[in-house]
Amino acid sequence: MPISYTPIANSTYLDFDSYLSGAPLPTGAAFNFTMNVALVFDRAHDPTDLLSADWGARQQELAALNASNTLWSTYGAKPADYNAAVSALAALPTAIATFYTPGAPANQQYVSTPESRTLWVSLNQDTWTELFGTALLKGQDQSGSETYFWNNSLSLPSTLANLGIKGLWFDATGKLGDVLLNPGSGGPAALPQGAQSIGNSAGAAAQTAFPSDIAAAYYNFPLTGALWNPASGIAAPTGTIGLVEPGIGTAVPAGSFQTLIDAYRAAVGINTSAVVTDVAAGGQSAPSSGERSLDVGVVTSTNPQSPLVLYAGSGVDGAANGEPFTAYQSAFWDTVNNPEVVTSSFKFLASQPAPGSPFLFAAQQLFVDAALRNITVLSSVGDGGSGYEVGNGLTNISITRASPYGLVVGGTSLSTVDAAQNDASLATIVAAAMAGDQATIWQLIEGGLTVMPSSENQAQAFVETVWNRYMLHGTTLGNGTSQGYLSSEAGSGGVDFTQHVPSYQRDFGLTPTTSDPHALVGRGVPDVAAPAGGNMFYNVPLFDMTGLGPDGGTSAATPFWAALVSQIDAIFHDQGLPQLGYANDLFYIAASIAPAAFHDVTLGNNISSFVLGGTFLSDGDQISPTGYGYLAGPGYDLVTGLGSPNGVLLARALSAIGHSQMFFPNSPDMLKGDDHAGWTSGADQSLLFQTMSDAATQVGIHLGPDAFGFFSGASNSFAWTSQMAQAALQSDFDPALVTLFDKQSQGTVAQSLVHAGESLSVSLGSSSTQAIQGTLSNPFGFADFLSGDGAVRVARPVAVAETADGGSNETAIVRLRQDGTDNLSITFYRVDDLSGTINGLHPGDAGYQATLQGRAYQMTTGGTSISGPGYGNYEQSGLSHVNAGDFVAMQLTDTTHGAVYSGFAQANETVNGQHVGHLWNYGLNTWGWEDTYGGGDHDYNDLIVGLDFTSASGHGWLA
Repeated sequence: MPISYTPIANSTYLDFDSYLSGAPLPTGAAFNFTMNVALVFDRAHDPTDLLSADWGARQQELAALNASNTLWSTYGAKPADYNAAVSALAALPTAIATFYTPGAPANQQYVSTPESRTLWVSLNQDTWTELFGTALLKGQDQSGSETYFWNNSLSLPSTLANLGIKGLWFDATGKLGDVLLNPGSGGPAALPQGAQSIGNSAGAAAQTAFPSDIAAAYYNFPLTGALWNPASGIAAPTGTIGLVEPGIGTAVPAGSFQTLIDAYRAAVGINTSAVVTDVAAGGQSAPSSGERSLDVGVVTSTNPQSPLVLYAGSGVDGAANGEPFTAYQSAFWDTVNNPEVVTSSFKFLASQPAPGSPFLFAAQQLFVDAALRNITVLSSVGDGGSGYEVGNGLTNISITRASPYGLVVGGTSLSTVDAAQNDASLATIVAAAMAGDQATIWQLIEGGLTVMPSSENQAQAFVETVWNRYMLHGTTLGNGTSQGYLSSEAGSGGVDFTQHVPSYQRDFGLTPTTSDPHALVGRGVPDVAAPAGGNMFYNVPLFDMTGLGPDGGTSAATPFWAALVSQIDAIFHDQGLPQLGYANDLFYIAASIAPAAFHDVTLGNNISSFVLGGTFLSDGDQISPTGYGYLAGPGYDLVTGLGSPNGVLLARALSAIGHSQMFFPNSPDMLKGDDHAGWTSGADQSLLFQTMSDAATQVGIHLGPDAFGFFSGASNSFAWTSQMAQAALQSDFDPALVTLFDKQSQGTVAQSLVHAGESLSVSLGSSSTQAIQGTLSNPFGFADFLSGDGAVRVARPVAVAETADGGSNETAIVRLRQDGTDNLSITFYRVDDLSGTINGLHPGDAGYQATLQGRAYQMTTGGTSISGPGYGNYEQSGLSHVNAGDFVAMQLTDTTHGAVYSGFAQANETVNGQHVGHLWNYGLNTWGWEDTYGGGDHDYNDLIVGLDFTSASGHGWLA
């Protein structure tokens, strides 16, 4: 009986890896071959709702599913359909062998299980045609390279198609080539001579350092010093990190991998042997590899306590090709070693599959498996700039690595003072900074600067820019014929328009759009960034794990981030939290509420789009640049994402968010609803209304049926931001940077009592506003209402004590930075509600002040108040006996002038009949005080105060 076939939608050869191509297919003929192919099933149930919940709810649901052993019966393939497919394959006229063995371990040559929804089969020229209804042919692509391909669409026997097979993948590295995309039109774009992007041209002055030193000195990783060094006896036990190393694993041409990695660790100063496991059931080869050396060097140097597992994937035996897809699968389904974090710098066989294709389905669902396994996956964005080395004239990214369930890492170039002084592209910035130019230094602080720039400290971090080493000499890109747009010399980045904007990017206020003429919208990549070369390289093992030398690329930035995530996991475990797993939303929330957790990279570009043919020479080929790409800028951008990390501040923010979501889901929201349906007050509360605007403006506050307005003066150009205030609450932040930006006036702040359920809206001038990131920041007590005229921050003057694990009798960390010259002290006290009531007394009532003293928290440094540390200086203390859910209010005393100021304006002095607000909210439990009677210079930075309810928990590694 002839086989009845069902066509597979979007399964032409161009759909496999040449989406949007109009190029003709190659011509070719049938041939003899053996290839292993994955048939990927649909899930028994859709996990979208689970993965769309907030992180805390996801973690609780995953724990419950694992405890009941129902996770994969719920979200794997239907076992009956899977087993029926095995039988149907065996019943075909020419029986097709599968790699499925019931009960086989997950680290077999192929992950072929109902849980993974994947059934690997071995095909030859006859069974391929029998399975797919069309022959596999061999020919040449437009560049003359050999490639396999097929004509028309693929089909499946209807008996198989009806069992839920929706995805396909091929273990055929190097055999299924791209079809050259149509060259497009436009260009050539005008290019500047010399460096194509700023901050990558230090030459011999570029720095090289061990990854652990880069992590400690420039990115403030939380587990450094004694917490890093195994010899200390108190080093933190970081978890297992998986490294995707397709086909290679731990194989080396000569010597022992263990001996080689331990020799590198000894050079770094690590006195213990690495714990290394290879998962290579299908064998591994030993080609000369620099990528594996880079991955291993970055991770083991930065996290010497982490066991490493290297995944060779399907390997080299029995027609296997070690395709990265198989290595990802091996890592995600390794239930023996159970890596918490998996890092990969390898792209899949197909980078540009069509939306709706079985190939994109297979790749996308693979990352869903990782999310359900609670693994954090970090993938490099790639090193080909905005064009991704594809000559179609447009912007391109690796679509199959752009999963919304993985953290995608881009590249930066970090310049020390020495490197910057030797980089001609930075000459203007260096001169301005050394001359004390406020605008330049302000921008550098946003990018992570913590020390006043000085020629006396050559190793100090100065500026971070986009990693982009492209150079133009005449009409030649690169030196001679190398390092042009067809080389890996700049971080990729852009938009995956085959999928919708992820909710965490949408809630962040993003609509990622391609910069080319198509202007397509989708998932923006990267999410984050780290050094990739340019003016800062990693000192790592060279090819084959031998010797030492500089290396970089987003292939270095990705394991660097993996090491940081592993450190944060260790901190989470120490504090009683589950590991991060899929946690992209937490990183975007952290950037919204604690912007100093990221260095905001605002300089540089990744432009490298081109078409083949033209008057420019690149890598030996004639091209025409078309000039499409992406610029770094304030906030999120499509070159460096949210930015590079301040590890300690990021870990503190993530910890606070994690405990909040896990243990305080019913904590009273400041606002309810969203900006589309409108906002209402979540409680009876006192709220601050803080104006931030370049020009003087009228502010309108609409509360239910009532409204009030006030006039606000313009904010100074260097009025303190949340980023500046939070950055200043670091013990090593230079006092000179603090005092440089003293007396920078904010706009006007007003305060009002608001009742639960009252609607709330804000206007600036004649414009209405939107709280674009309100759903992210609102659970943490503030929301920014934005218009083209500026912003009004609506915020609580009260902290809610969301303690670690929801515990009581805890210690909260207090951090202070003073930018006022008076003698100051601050008192923290517990109130009964969000309006500041104590035993029925309201702020400003007779007797309130005396009652307040009875509610004051004891400081760990003694007494019930803490003195300001002095002009420009930093101080840290703690509040004792803080209970979960406490409402914590503050009172400032200026002992120089004998004035006392409350966080509730109605308890303060009046000017022109209005009570004066002395408090300004700067984000996650961070406030600034104005210490002058009547409002003074309104800079609200005379004393910056941060409350941290989680960092003292566990071993207090973040305290």
